Amino acid sequence: MDKQTLAKYYCQVKNISPLGIAITVDKRIPNLVGKDVIVVAETMIMYSEAVREDKEEGNKKTLAFKARKFTPDVLQYLFENIGEDV
Repeated sequence: MDKQTLAKYYCQVKNISPLGIAITVDKRIPNLVGKDVIVVAETMIMYSEAVREDKEEGNKKTLAFKARKFTPDVLQYLFENIGEDV
């Protein structure tokens, strides 16, 4: 989810670590590099910044994110909204 616009994008996890995550998305998803996002996976929630976008074959691209420290306002948002529309 883009923290600024609150837009939700669905993806497939490609690689994950405590310091970051890489996901594969449809190439029509807007460029998120430099934006703060909240990644919600099956077993974790990560507040992160998009740092790289790599084109893949076909209609896919890979986005790389680095983890960021949760701030009180982000945690408050998560507690109030994370389960909506899931």
